[in-house]
Amino acid sequence: MNIVHKAEQYVIQLFKDKLSPVYSFHNLEHTKRVVAATELLAKEENVNEKDMEILTLAAWFHDVGYCQTCTVHENVGMQEAEIFLKQENISQEEIDAVKQLIHATSMEYQPQNLLEKIMKDADCSHIGSEDFFNITETLRQECKQVYQKKISKLDWANTNLQFLTQHHRFYTDYAKKNWEETKTENVEKTLELIADLIKDKEKSKNTEEEKALLNKKKLEKLDSPERGIETMFRVTMNNHTRLSQIADTKANILLSVNAIIISVALSTIIPKLDSPKNAHLVIPTFMMIAFSVATIIMAIMSTRPKISSGTFTRKEIEERKVNLLFFGNFHKMPIDEYMWAMKEMMKDRTYLYDSLVKDLYYLGIVLNRKYKLLRTTYTIFTVGILVSVLTFYLAFREII
Repeated sequence: MNIVHKAEQYVIQLFKDKLSPVYSFHNLEHTKRVVAATELLAKEENVNEKDMEILTLAAWFHDVGYCQTCTVHENVGMQEAEIFLKQENISQEEIDAVKQLIHATSMEYQPQNLLEKIMKDADCSHIGSEDFFNITETLRQECKQVYQKKISKLDWANTNLQFLTQHHRFYTDYAKKNWEETKTENVEKTLELIADLIKDKEKSKNTEEEKALLNKKKLEKLDSPERGIETMFRVTMNNHTRLSQIADTKANILLSVNAIIISVALSTIIPKLDSPKNAHLVIPTFMMIAFSVATIIMAIMSTRPKISSGTFTRKEIEERKVNLLFFGNFHKMPIDEYMWAMKEMMKDRTYLYDSLVKDLYYLGIVLNRKYKLLRTTYTIFTVGILVSVLTFYLAFREII
């Protein structure tokens, strides 16, 4: 029996004997999922047999710490792995390598090499899975049980959205190519889920008692609508920002895909075009490259930022002509001038709200341009793929 199989049997028994049933996510099923993802990534990234063994051992032991604690489980997992591997007479060098990969699964850790990147991507492989929402629901239930607190579906959806858009990224080439698109779809579905949950929450509040209380508060605050206005600005700004992030993600996907297409063409097809017998492939190849280059250019244009002059005068502030909420209008100004201008704006509620409205308006203009370019980019890419396939087909049919 090889060491990986022994480790598998050991971990399965450990989870069976010591893991609390409250851990509905960090359990044997999750570990098996990580092991499978690790083996897949290692194979696709052409990892050698020895490193494959180290990765698989780390995958089996990376969450066994939950059998004792959820706070420093990586450290406990490293200790368990070392005890087991020493009993199996594994070298200290290999033990240290396994421990380092377990440490790499820590939330805040940034991978330093290919093996650590594989480990990080494997541990979060469910993010690029169509079963993401079922899996993350088990994590919500686990958090409720372990920390003994209520976590609403809306709060959990917002937490997931923040993690997906701000804290998580895939590191290996295979994960970027095969899982990133599904991750983007999961982000979009999370946004839709949040919108639906907010609607349901609003409906549930419409009881007679709450309506009476709401009417009372409205009567008390007829002259103070600021809170509703602030909420409107905050929600709208967040939605605009999220839409911008989604557009950038889609553009990055197109950049990556077409860069791969060009790379493959330059390294495998073009060197063979010198041969007379491959002359029929010249036009299809360069047509495919041309469409890929056009797609890349359009994707870059959709994410290319535009920055204003960054200066203003006191006269412009006094005449209420400058939007101080957009960095492009003040990034070259001295801090004293900017603070004076902000204080002037805060004194005038109309000027303040006008600035917020302008900020939303121009952000909407930018989003409109970004999504129009992105739509054109996808059209070019789609047409390019179809035309390239057709020309290759015709070229091969002619030669045959």
